[in-house]
Amino acid sequence: MARITCHTTEVRRRVPPITELTRIEPAHLARLEKQGIFTTGILLDVSETPTRRQSLADHVAATPNDVVRWRDEALLLNLAGFGGTEHQLFIQAGIEGLRDVLGLDLESFRTRLARAAQELNWETPAELMIGTWWEQARTLQEA
Repeated sequence: MARITCHTTEVRRRVPPITELTRIEPAHLARLEKQGIFTTGILLDVSETPTRRQSLADHVAATPNDVVRWRDEALLLNLAGFGGTEHQLFIQAGIEGLRDVLGLDLESFRTRLARAAQELNWETPAELMIGTWWEQARTLQEA
């Protein structure tokens, strides 16, 4: 995925590693890595259906709800133009996963990100980027 920081126009293509997930216990992280799951993209692939989520949970001694939470955050991390800086901004805004974005209307989403940026003494992301994240979240929404 492309990465655009809040402070520069630097762009890098990458799929976030699972180590960037904040809602995962270290023991589960180690077990996922033993299963060959090193990136959020691989995590999303191997947990695409309820059956696959159950199988993954069984293999790493987690619950299906744990896997759902990891997927939710992995989907967020894979938004266009999203990297570590944006992840910190979203956490500051109380947005930990895609479902949190989906629970907000566009104006509330903008307001929360602007408030979080102010609290961190950062620039607010561009309106176009905020709108892109909000729209992309709706595209990625799972049934």
